[in-house]
Amino acid sequence: MKTYFERTISAAPLAVFRIGLGFMLLFGVIRFWSKGWIEDLYINPKFYFPFYGFEFVVPLGNYTYVLFAVCGLSAFLFALGLYYRFASISLFLSFTYIELIDKSTYLNHYYFISMICLLMIFLPAHAFFSIDARLNKNILSGYIPAWTIDSIKVFVSMLYIFAAIAKINSDWLLHAQPLKIWLIARNDMPLIGFLFNYKWTPYLFSWFGFLYDLTIPFLLWNKKTRITAYAAVIVFHLMTSLLFPIGMFPYIMIVTALIFFSEDFHLKLLSKFNKLFKGSEGFISSSNSHTFKQLNQKVIIGLFTLFFFIQILLPFRYLLYPGQLFWTEEGFRFSWRVMLIEKAGYAEFKVRDAVSGKWVIVNNNEFLTKLQEKMMATQPDMILQYAHLLRDHYAKIGFEKPQVFVDSYVTLNGRLGRVLVDPNTDLAAQEESFNHKSWILSYND
Repeated sequence: MKTYFERTISAAPLAVFRIGLGFMLLFGVIRFWSKGWIEDLYINPKFYFPFYGFEFVVPLGNYTYVLFAVCGLSAFLFALGLYYRFASISLFLSFTYIELIDKSTYLNHYYFISMICLLMIFLPAHAFFSIDARLNKNILSGYIPAWTIDSIKVFVSMLYIFAAIAKINSDWLLHAQPLKIWLIARNDMPLIGFLFNYKWTPYLFSWFGFLYDLTIPFLLWNKKTRITAYAAVIVFHLMTSLLFPIGMFPYIMIVTALIFFSEDFHLKLLSKFNKLFKGSEGFISSSNSHTFKQLNQKVIIGLFTLFFFIQILLPFRYLLYPGQLFWTEEGFRFSWRVMLIEKAGYAEFKVRDAVSGKWVIVNNNEFLTKLQEKMMATQPDMILQYAHLLRDHYAKIGFEKPQVFVDSYVTLNGRLGRVLVDPNTDLAAQEESFNHKSWILSYND
């Protein structure tokens, strides 16, 4: 083990990863801004759904544009390797803050990016082919500890393997759901759309997706299968980008998978860039090795060990809750359960004045955007947050001890709609916590 942590390899793979990730995130910020999503998602809503324990993350109004500008600038500096340590911390904080503002916008790949940015704070990704290294020769190092690059590979591998484990369920493997629903809706696609009319197609996609997630990290690690595996990565993620609205995720994974390629591949790539920008030969062929101070390395390895331990445990925390995970969604987030469920539903709220007995049927459009209402209607913790908003709102306008009840019906992966929440439970009196929500009705399949 000691020998492994002392082993050094070329810093080129981590430098390429830094450049690729930084520019992808910069492009993501520009895309988000240009489409008007900052205003739509983070300024216009009247109410937000913060994550439990992160209620201190509040919307910033028009200053959200400043937050995105900071995130974009940080991504740019991160890619260049300029003021790298400051840029990596700023990128992690600004990106994570944005994602924590509203639970309605949660996506697995946003969480993945936040965690990757967190790891990158501690890694010497600016030691090679960076402006920091060009300005300060003491930083320039052609070699870095091997574990720094392996930690990124391990985290990417975990994402795929946990995504495969999550697919081991009857809906995905035996019933090809939710792909049956999604693919038939895309049968108007040019060239391949007609294939989605066949019954076997969603089964083929389901099993291929499962086997892809289960094997791709091992095939990328293996030198003999790497090229074929990367071709599969490109085809798989380009196909998902065509079929499903999952934003930048496919492209980020295509760039991320390059980290598995050899040192020579990355060195050749950076050499071409070096010639393009007329850099000196010494800039690309440093024989120096970046070494951590002994205490610093022990601390960072300890923190990384804790990080990976948490990442292994989080996907299994759902076992602490009764009921079906896809129905209750207790322990669903932050566990690499990617595109496993298709839920639709509606939630009609009634607010009652406990003293006078007066009832009001709530018009959700007065409080929530369409996206927020859609996400809230199928996720119990968001239903509770919204009920608390209604309780506080109606208390302010004169209701005494307002009670909040909901009639909610949800369809899951093509099944008939069922009642999600006990309609006789006063949600105004329920407290949010990590405990099981007993007012979620059981789902007997």
